[in-house]
Amino acid sequence: MRINKFLAEQGVASRRKADELIAEGRVTVNGKTAKAGDDISPSDVVMLDGSVLSHKVKYEYYILNKPKGYVCTVKDDKGRKTVLDLLPAGAGRVFPVGRLDYATEGLLILTNDGGLAYRLTAPQSEIPKTYLVRVEGTLPLAALNRLRTGVEIEKGVMTGKCKVTVIETDKTYTKLHVTLTEGKNREIRRMFEAVGSHVDFLKRIKLGELTLTGLDRGACRKLTPEEVFYLQNL
Repeated sequence: MRINKFLAEQGVASRRKADELIAEGRVTVNGKTAKAGDDISPSDVVMLDGSVLSHKVKYEYYILNKPKGYVCTVKDDKGRKTVLDLLPAGAGRVFPVGRLDYATEGLLILTNDGGLAYRLTAPQSEIPKTYLVRVEGTLPLAALNRLRTGVEIEKGVMTGKCKVTVIETDKTYTKLHVTLTEGKNREIRRMFEAVGSHVDFLKRIKLGELTLTGLDRGACRKLTPEEVFYLQNL
């Protein structure tokens, strides 16, 4: 098993962050500083910052209704609250799967299952994610059609096709459901900016068919075995 995958499965960090820990020289294998790409076996002694990591893994899976004002990181160098602060007492070392920005609310998965985290975030997985979006004012049909077929959010970067449905509107605001399978940075906010509209509320409400039903803002619970099975087979 690759060393970064092992660290991810321990709930230490995502694979990308694990690579950073390795590059910083904080990980050792059998007393020697680990290198990116190292393979390890169950007989190897892996240490992070001098502490031995067990090869036995107990996977944990949580669903969180993230409120705005929290960052989706394990720790924040600016001292802001992180989504880990919302986990119940006794929760293991899990990490957020993907990110919702500071001002975005909604469905977030946290786990120490690195394999599942990779499948849920890999672009080739094309897992649909649905958002509740509220924008200022009204949106003309031409703008809606541009969003549905793809818009340029920066030079040379186009969004893919997505589903956009208006669910409520008046002269001051429009509420929509937007379903996409991509995960570009701040994609929805940038999409609407590209058609001259400002998003003033954004919440992820579905991942595949998994929803926030019964989960209040800021609340967190363990996923059921059936929900875990569903995500593993998306």
